Amino acid sequence: HEVRKYRGRNWHDVSGSRIDPTTAYEVRLPSKRKIALFFYDGPISRAIAFEGLLTRGEHLAGRLMGAFTDHREWPQLVHIATDGESYGHHHRHGDMALAYALHHIQQHNLAKITNYGEYLEKHPPLDEVRIYDNSSWSCAHGIERWRSDCGCNSGGRPGWNQSWRGPLRAALDWLRDELAGPFEEMASRMFKDPWEARNGYIDVILDRSRESVERFFSQYGSHKSSPSVMSNGLMLMEMQRQALLMYTSCGWFFDELSGIETTQIMAYAGRAVQLAEYLFGKKLEDEFRKRLSEAKSNLPELGDGRQIYDRFVKPSMVDLKDVGAHFAVSSLFEDYKQRNRVFAYRADVEEFQVFETGRARLVVGNATISSQITWHSAKLGFGVFHWSDHNIYGGIKKFASSEEFQRFVKQLTEPFRQAEFTRVVSLLDKEFASDTFSLRSLFRDEQRKILDRILDAGPAESAYRELYENSAPLMHFLASLGVPRPKAFATAAEYVLNIDLRRSFESDVNPTRVQALLDEARICGVELDRAGLGYALAQRVQQAAESLRQHPLELSRLETLDTLVSVALSMPFEVNLRPAQNVHYDLLRCHYADQKTRVEAGEAKCDAWLQCMRGLADKLSVLVDS
Repeated sequence: HEVRKYRGRNWHDVSGSRIDPTTAYEVRLPSKRKIALFFYDGPISRAIAFEGLLTRGEHLAGRLMGAFTDHREWPQLVHIATDGESYGHHHRHGDMALAYALHHIQQHNLAKITNYGEYLEKHPPLDEVRIYDNSSWSCAHGIERWRSDCGCNSGGRPGWNQSWRGPLRAALDWLRDELAGPFEEMASRMFKDPWEARNGYIDVILDRSRESVERFFSQYGSHKSSPSVMSNGLMLMEMQRQALLMYTSCGWFFDELSGIETTQIMAYAGRAVQLAEYLFGKKLEDEFRKRLSEAKSNLPELGDGRQIYDRFVKPSMVDLKDVGAHFAVSSLFEDYKQRNRVFAYRADVEEFQVFETGRARLVVGNATISSQITWHSAKLGFGVFHWSDHNIYGGIKKFASSEEFQRFVKQLTEPFRQAEFTRVVSLLDKEFASDTFSLRSLFRDEQRKILDRILDAGPAESAYRELYENSAPLMHFLASLGVPRPKAFATAAEYVLNIDLRRSFESDVNPTRVQALLDEARICGVELDRAGLGYALAQRVQQAAESLRQHPLELSRLETLDTLVSVALSMPFEVNLRPAQNVHYDLLRCHYADQKTRVEAGEAKCDAWLQCMRGLADKLSVLVDS
């Protein structure tokens, strides 16, 4: 709010956003230390966030260049501060506008692209500033927006308050402090400096490969560690990471305790508690929940922080058995390999058997379930039984020996082969006791996918399909006369054609078949599931694009992507082609010139790849240099 020339006498008031943002400033701290500060260009930043400046890259470049003037005598720095969500989430294709603006500035040599470190090194601060303590860029109350009932809100919910912020922060501060002591004690047996290791753990977060983890322990570890010690070390680091994440800004910014942002920071806290209880055997959750109860929701039906934690956070917490249960249930419907990725976990199958009797299915097996993040693992045996529709029942546990597991398999399969299904369920109950599960044990996205598959394969689809196929010729005739079709037929046609279109995207796409289904939908007046179909086709395009990225010079994969993009462009709804554009651009950058050189040298087999790349570039609106 005040500025003066370096070591000058007189301070000048620059409050109300009147400070010049085109240079660096220095702040002298009470400790006699100093820091450099930059003040971002507020008007341009607001124009990006709220005034549509990202509609064209040229407009953004022009506005940035317009911030320079001939009246200043120093090397000017033009810089902005915006939410990352502005570039794509809030403003579609905003990232492309930003990329083009930077390209335009560099191509026309309008300015030099730099960063704060380089600018500071070349142009140290010439002015000193005094700043408001505890200020923020998002609220007039400064950081009170993140720790107290500051009173600011969107205005959409009169009467709501943020009095929950204080008790929630107190609960998290308590948890943070409860974790610190045991963390230091255990981590000091593994690391030279536990807190320095905590800070260096960012390198593992960015690269979770085994090589990266081993480098981390080599750099920060106090001695060579066994895999089990490394696993405990990773859990300690993850616990501290979650303790940092629980202070994430957006969790404190809004009005309601039960909002997804605030629920998420309680989930981070819950994960920290879960890891602490495993590592230290220290029971923290009951006291933490008690403290959460002091934070009151604006919604009477949700009560307080403890109720929100119990309702939304607890059910989302998983351990290795939960992951194993998910793997076991989904194995009824998926063809898994020996090594399988299950979200942030891995399932290495050691034994797997499938038994079928009519429509009933029994799967038994054992697998090592391991976390890709903490390396924590367990060998678990399971049995899961599906006898009709959503009726799935199973169990999972650690068997004492291979012989015990084989005894279980034999005991279970005999009544299954004789279709004594009640006895199968009884044996599962007896074997696994409290460690049983059902379709509800699946993670939500996979649960919906399998339910869709069960529903698709059920009698409902057969009935709808029979009605549609038997009545289609008559309905076409009615359509030609302009006579409205019966509602029952319209419902059947909508159901069948949407399913068939979705399935046509999931398998090898036949453009002729897809077009025939679209034509049929148009004739029958069917309302397409635009969002669902668009998503399904976008997923298929992304899958093909990633396959091409792994094998960039395989013409068949390139042709598959080309076909899918052509189909996507022919749809009467929008399909996200950004992943295909990104992969295509990477291939142009890394392989196009080399392939072109080979063609010029007489390698005719590369020409088909070049021609397909050029054709795909036209479809994806990607410029190819001649």
